[in-house]
Amino acid sequence: MSLTHSPTRSLGGMVAAAHPLAAVAGSEILRANGNAFDAAVATVATLNVVEPFMSGLAGLGVATCWAEKEKRIRCLDFTPNVPKDFLAEQLNKETTNTGPSASGVPGNLAGWCVLLEKYGSKSLAEVLAPSIRYAREGFPVSNLYIHMANLTAPRACTSEWQQVYMSGLDSIEENWILRQPMLAETLEAIASEGAQFLYQGPLGREMISHIQSLGGCMSIADLEAVKPEWQDPVSARYKDLMINVPPPPAEAFQFPLTMRILDGLNLASLEHLGVEHLDRVLRSIRLAAGVRILNNNRSTTEIMELMTENAIEPLRARVLNPSPIIGLTEQYEPNMDPVLAEARSHTTSISVADRHGNMVCLTQSLGSPWGSSLVIPGTGVCMNNFMNWGDLYPESPNYLLGGKRWAMCLSPSISTRDGVPILALGTPGSYGIMQTQVQALVHHIDYGLNLRESIEAPRARLFDGQKVVLESRVSNDVVTALRLKGHDIELPGPFTMQCGGMQAVGRDPSNGALTGAADPRRDGIAIGV
Repeated sequence: MSLTHSPTRSLGGMVAAAHPLAAVAGSEILRANGNAFDAAVATVATLNVVEPFMSGLAGLGVATCWAEKEKRIRCLDFTPNVPKDFLAEQLNKETTNTGPSASGVPGNLAGWCVLLEKYGSKSLAEVLAPSIRYAREGFPVSNLYIHMANLTAPRACTSEWQQVYMSGLDSIEENWILRQPMLAETLEAIASEGAQFLYQGPLGREMISHIQSLGGCMSIADLEAVKPEWQDPVSARYKDLMINVPPPPAEAFQFPLTMRILDGLNLASLEHLGVEHLDRVLRSIRLAAGVRILNNNRSTTEIMELMTENAIEPLRARVLNPSPIIGLTEQYEPNMDPVLAEARSHTTSISVADRHGNMVCLTQSLGSPWGSSLVIPGTGVCMNNFMNWGDLYPESPNYLLGGKRWAMCLSPSISTRDGVPILALGTPGSYGIMQTQVQALVHHIDYGLNLRESIEAPRARLFDGQKVVLESRVSNDVVTALRLKGHDIELPGPFTMQCGGMQAVGRDPSNGALTGAADPRRDGIAIGV
């Protein structure tokens, strides 16, 4: 029993988010008798303001939800199709990283509004009020904001970016006040007119006009076609849990697939953070990543077949075989530039629960820090660079095609026990998302760590080949032994954002007690009501 590092606890509701003011925004809505869906929209809209380098209304995402009235898990995919006129063969990774050709069609705003319309109890104006307030009044920035601004400034492609996010200054310091009056006006117009202000209205026309004037391919027709889709989850059992994640074309199935491999390997009998514990987890993650890469965009039925005992047993046997496992972890393309791979790791995830039993886990992103860095003049809106996340390798089965749906590695999850939701667990981190979820869940379920301890425990991020970035709080003897087993270990320090920025909310089904935890690798916090 731990007497330190306790999670936040409450009965009235819980919001875990990557920035304190965003969690405050969600908790305000819960205190005003809003439900988890209202609070989730307030939280992610505020993240647009206070964590603008990670996500925004012009990004995209996906949510996994427990709707208490319906007693079921539902997923909402608000990742629009690739722009119809996008031609991968005319571009390269750099042109899909920065500038007018880098952006996927914005889906976040549409997703927020559909969540609210379907299950919310508050108006759009009510849930956007905190984000509007913080945009207009401003807030002191953290060292994380400064780090991200310094990282982005050399590649920022417009003077608008420099003016909006650094007030035209060459450098900023901790507690510098960021005010975004243009974004406040944009959010006020959205609060009044709804999603149509972007998808059929003046914001969309301004966005497309500016992008096309710079040579981009996105069109009004692409915006008008945006329609978030409700889906049934992919579900897989681990011990007495049922893990639920978004279905294809989302790539989230790597997470439950890895847990299926680990189920039956009796991790709890092994020393926590010892050689065998970490070796089995790392090997299982690498095997599951390889299966995912070869099976993206399969049907849900085909994905579920990959998780049957007949399919899993050979993978378990490979985990226990001492031969090194070498393989891809990102995409089909071999020898991917690790710098580009790392640039994708900037996303945000929230977990929310209310007193009524509803639960929401939502992950949204701009792609890289501040996405493409293209800011639409006069609006305060920064565009994403999700074309950089697409597979541009022509031989890949996941090759990026204009007008088509595409695979995305966002993986918000809700786990149930006996048909009741008990855990919302989500994280950013690009293709590390499904890796670090596995590690935290093992800490929590197999080794009995509480949510906060599970999130704070040492984690690893695997890359192509045999490379493993492992936080250095693992003992030196274990690191040496892992290297002898074929893992190419790099030690970045005790904590690194390469291992994500996780947020979790748990529920005790016996009495409704809620626990929440947020990741110290970022500015996260969990607030109870």
